This record gives sequence, structure tokens and C-alpha cells, in this order.
Amino acid sequence: MLRTKFLIFGFICAIVCAGSFLKAQNSIQVKNTLNFSRNEVVSIPISQLTTFLSVNKETDLRIKDGNNTLLPVQWIDYNGDGKSDELLFQAHIEAQKINNYIIMADAKTPLPETKISTYSRLVPERADDYAWENDKIAFRVYGPKGQKEALERVKGSTLSSGIDIWLKRTDKPVINKWYKGYLTDPLYYHKDTRGEGYDPYHVGDSRGTGGIGIWVNEKLQVSQNFVSSKTIAEGPLRTVFELTYNPWSDFGVKETKRISLDLGSNFSKFESNFQTEKPVPNYTIGITLHKNEGETKLNDKNGYYLHWENIDDAFVGEGVVVDPEIVEKSLAFKSEVPDQSNLLIVTKPQNKLTYYAGFAWQKSGQIQTQKDWETVLQKQSQIIANPLIIKIK
Repeated sequence: MLRTKFLIFGFICAIVCAGSFLKAQNSIQVKNTLNFSRNEVVSIPISQLTTFLSVNKETDLRIKDGNNTLLPVQWIDYNGDGKSDELLFQAHIEAQKINNYIIMADAKTPLPETKISTYSRLVPERADDYAWENDKIAFRVYGPKGQKEALERVKGSTLSSGIDIWLKRTDKPVINKWYKGYLTDPLYYHKDTRGEGYDPYHVGDSRGTGGIGIWVNEKLQVSQNFVSSKTIAEGPLRTVFELTYNPWSDFGVKETKRISLDLGSNFSKFESNFQTEKPVPNYTIGITLHKNEGETKLNDKNGYYLHWENIDDAFVGEGVVVDPEIVEKSLAFKSEVPDQSNLLIVTKPQNKLTYYAGFAWQKSGQIQTQKDWETVLQKQSQIIANPLIIKIK
């Protein structure tokens, strides 16, 4: 009799617990502690969704905002093991406010389609560049074929680990279109004739916008082109990829660089992982000063660095944002040697260096003045220091 009562009690408990279990994790709270509104991609580790996913499929997960609007989501598998590591969605949050989002399973309702997105890929049709973009900006770096051709003195090839920027004034993807045009006209994306933007930015052996090196005896030691690439993710909210480099500098640095770009952001996130044969004195992030005609502003206290220059008939603001705790010093180094004038942020040596580099073009409508660009950098430094507070309920 006693055993029967225990079985009945256990059965009832199982039903009640299961009901509670199914109701668990049905909302996401996102808090903005800063005094300005934020439009950011929210990242939720898979470990925080175990309760929901134990009874629902990833593919059935849907998120609605406070207006009952279904939001685009993206799953990312960072390590390539076939299992998602992170869930992404985009949050629009007013200053010092809390937003609540509904999380639910709904296999019947399709995810919303988006006309804007992030994107990245290796570009074998032009000397194996690697290019990436979102709705605001685009970048590229140079690969092993370009290096081989440069060492063979092939005209138009590039030997550089600097970061090139493409000036966009459309929120639509341009990488595939511009490279397709390049196949019949090598100057296709160097001319702003379609109202989409173009690439007038010279990198050469400089750091471009966000390339790195090691600052030794008033000279920057840098790597050559990347030697391999791996696309990790590209989708509506975030693109992620990795580049590897042959050992470089007097210190035998082996580098793997992971780069990501979120929808709506003016900044790529750079995460360089290092192994070295000898201790390094620093790692230094740079922005080209081209012919030293632009304006610079160095802010070691808040960890943001600004360059403002005129390119053709409009201004461009480039910048780097980094944790001020790792900065040793910064300087605007000017040289008579071509491509050796760079704004330099010298950071403490560490196994992993994380920073953000980006830009805005006057013709894109995102900024109009140097002050506008500095405000963007100031906000980005605050965003890094004060991430959104996420709670799963």
C-alpha cells in the first residue's frame, strides 16, 4: 500500500514537474544600462538554453519582441562539430531601458526573411582576397596568391596584411556584384558610378584600418598575407571567419585571426591568437595616415582612436576601439617612406588580442562631421565596457 502511494505521488510529481519544465525559459530580458539607445546583436550561449532545447528543436525556436513581431534569428557553430554554440537575435533598446522578448517553439511559422544581412567569403576570382560586409560597411584582406604574385612583381598584386575598406552607401550586399564586375572591368569597384559606393582606399604596406604589428625601435614588424582562411558563419546577423598567417617578425609569431561583423555595426571585431618563439615586447594596432593630411585623435583613457581624412570628394572616419587597460601608449607616427605613416596603438603583449576596427563614410549618410565620427567611437567604447545584460526566464 505504501509503495502504491509513493508511485502515485511520484507520478503526480512527474506531471507537475514536467508542466513546469515545459513552461521554463519562455522569455529573454535584455537591459541597456547606458544613456543612449542601442541596436545590437544579442548572443546567447547554447548552455543557457538547455531547458528549452531539451523539449524543443533548434529549428522550431522563434523570438518575438514586445510588439509581437517575429525576429530573425541565427545559430552559429563556432568549432565546426555540427552543434550550435550560440543563438543570435537583434535587439533595439532605448536608453536605460529593459526589453522583454518571448521565446517559443513554432514549427509552422517560417522565420522572417531579410533583405539586409552579413556576408563573407574567399574570393578566388581576384587573387584570393577575403572580403566581408554588412548593411553599413565592407572590408577585405589579401591572400597567398596575391602574395605570390607580388613577390613575382606581377602588376596590380598586393603584399600586405593591412585591412582594406570599401566605402558603401547602400545597405544591400555588394561583394559578389562588385567582384563579378571586376572580371570584365578591373576598375569596376574603383569607380562610384552606380550609387552604391566604391574602393578608393589605399592600403599598400600600411596597416589600413586595423592591421597589426610589433613596434620595435621606431619600426613596425608585420606579417605578410594570410595563408589560409575558414568561413565559420555568414547569415542575417553575423559573419565570422578565421585567417592564419605564416610565422612573422623577429619573435616567430604564429597568428590565427578570428574576425566577426554584426549587422548594423560600423566595427569588425578582431581576435588574434598568438604563439611565439620568443617573448614579444608588444602588439600594435594601426590605422594608415596615408599622406599625413588627415586629423588624428588619441584617447588612451577611453580606448578609442580616430582618424579623419578626405578621400576624393568626401570625408571618411576610421577608428579603433580597445580595452584601455591593455594600452601602453599611442602615437601618430609620420614617415617620409610610403605606407609607413600610421596611427599606432601599442598594447601589452598577451596570447590573445581583442579589438574593434571600423569606419564611416560621409556619403553613406551615417555621419557628416568629425565630431559625428568621434561620437560613434565614444559610444562603441562604452558599449564594449558595458555589454547588454541578458537574463533567460
